[in-house]
Order: sequence, then C-alpha cells, then structure tokens
Amino acid sequence: MITDWGYPDFDDHEGVHLFSDRESGLSAIIAVHSSKLGPAAGGVRFWHYADSDAAITDALRLSRGMSYKNAMAGLPLGGGKGVVLAPHAGAEITDAQLEAFGRAVESLNGRYVTAEDVGMSEARMKQVATQTRHVSGLPVAAGGAGGDPGPVTAMGVYLGVKAAAKRGLGADDMKGVHVAIQGVGSVGGGLARLLARDGARLTLADVNTDRARALAEELGGETVSTDAILSLDADIVSPNALGAILTEASIAALRTTVIAGGANNQLATRADGTRLQDRGILYAPDYVINAGGIINVGLEYLGLGDRAEVEARVQKIPDRLVEVWDESARTGDPASEVADRIAQRLIGR
Repeated sequence: MITDWGYPDFDDHEGVHLFSDRESGLSAIIAVHSSKLGPAAGGVRFWHYADSDAAITDALRLSRGMSYKNAMAGLPLGGGKGVVLAPHAGAEITDAQLEAFGRAVESLNGRYVTAEDVGMSEARMKQVATQTRHVSGLPVAAGGAGGDPGPVTAMGVYLGVKAAAKRGLGADDMKGVHVAIQGVGSVGGGLARLLARDGARLTLADVNTDRARALAEELGGETVSTDAILSLDADIVSPNALGAILTEASIAALRTTVIAGGANNQLATRADGTRLQDRGILYAPDYVINAGGIINVGLEYLGLGDRAEVEARVQKIPDRLVEVWDESARTGDPASEVADRIAQRLIGR
C-alpha cells in the first residue's frame, strides 16, 4: 500500500534517510527522490527550521525538484537533497559536523552525490570530501567544470530572465526593464550585476539590508524591504532567496508581468501555478531556469566536460523555457504543470 507517511510532499521517494551523530551534534536528512537516470545529485543546505517536520518537507520538495531539474538539463543524474539542521538562526556548522555529514553521504554508497547549497561553501565541501568521494563543487583548475555553482546558476538565471522578458514583455533587450530582485546573495547578486550591465532598472531586497544597500549603490539601483519586494510595481519579479514565497496571498498582491528567478520551490502549492496563469503572469519554472549550478557540478562529478561544455549547456536554458511556454500555450495548462510533465516523461515516472 502506497502512503505519503503523513507528508503531502512525499512523492514515491526512493529513500528518506535521517542521520544523527551524537559526538559532533549533527542532525541531517538526505532525501533520494529518484535514481532512474543516475546517482541522485543535489546540494546540501545548512538551515534552521521551525521543527523536524519542516526540515523533512523541505528535503522532500528539494529532492523532487532536483530530479526534475537534472532531467530537464539533460544530465544522467537523478534527484536528491541534503539538509543539515542548524540549532538556531545564525549558528555556524563545525568541521566535525561537516565530516559527519560526509560519512552519512558515504554510507549511501554513491546513491547520493552532494554539493554546495544555502549555508555551505567550497571550503565546507572540501571538508565533507575528506570523508566521501561522492561530492562535487570542489575547487578546480582554470577551464575545468566545477567549483562554486553560484556564478553559473546566476548566468543561467540571467539568460532565462532575458528570455522571459522577450516572451512576456516583447523586450529585445533589458535596457530600462524594471527588475525587482528578492535576495542578492551569490545568485541574486550575480544576476543583478549582469542585468545592470545591460541597462536594466533594478530594485533590490535582502534579509541582509546592508548587503542590498551596498549592491544598489554599486549598480545605481534602489532598495526596498523584503516584505515589499514581491508586491512592487515592476516588469519582472525575480525571487532568488528561499522557496514557498508564491502563495495565494502573495500572488494576489503581485503587480508584475513576469516571475523569473533562481530560488528553488517558489510555488507554495501546486495550485499557485494556476493562480499565476489566471492572473496572466508568465512564470519561468524554477528548476528549469536555475539549472546552471547543477550543470556545472554535475559535469564535474561525471567527468563529462570542461568549462566550455558547461557554458554551452547553460546557453540552452532559454530553449527549454520556450519549450515549456510553447506547450503551455498549446494546452492551456500552467507552465509549472507543463514543466513537471516534461520532466516526468524524461524520467519515465
């Protein structure tokens, strides 16, 4: 008998593994959604959750998204995700905890390949790699695939934003296009710099207000609070922070034509994709537009190409978005559901 184990986001996952290491204090989850196309690849994040159920739900959603992302990117990889639970907001992960997480990854015998995500870094992944070879996103020689996935993700999102501007706004370039960016870390900050270079008008928001203000001053943009950014009157709203921010309430408050950003799991529920479509808002499915990072670290792990190959594959992200939007236009189904359907076909689910 199939059950969701009390978690609505359980989607016939192949495994959900809970780890505890008393000596280091590690509490971690590794969710393997699918390995049909290859090892379940996906980053590990270090984050403070309200409770363990919230952490498990996040791992379930993120690992499913990785299955779809890797399939849509044409990678011979399945989908998985790691979550290391921070004891409180602002906590720092220790080397001992990173090593314990590496041992947890190693215990799965290659079914899961980890990499950098929120709260992690190249240096921290190097520490994980002392305990397992099933890790990617490590420092590489010039011209090689791999390393920090953030800048490559930002480039893919930038290309996707330009494709969305053409599709949703009829804009042939970004000059004067108003883009509201939520989150200006590695991905959102990189996106902002690329768009500024093209003459876009930028409004930025980040939980780190000093970071947002400094970047706005550098690029000639403006800042608003994180509470105000989604409802800003802008041509494009670009979520690049955490997920589940597109809800019934926030969608009703949107004053934009396009949603295109790098945050994972932007839709709080499946119904929110329909709500965007009903409002006539063009949506770039997150796991399609933000695939640059996994292309980079996936090719590194698989040994399938160099930096030039990474860049060539990232350049195809707009084509995959257009495929989704074209099928959405033909069928009348929301872009979010169309993307899921295409990914499921590729996986064979």
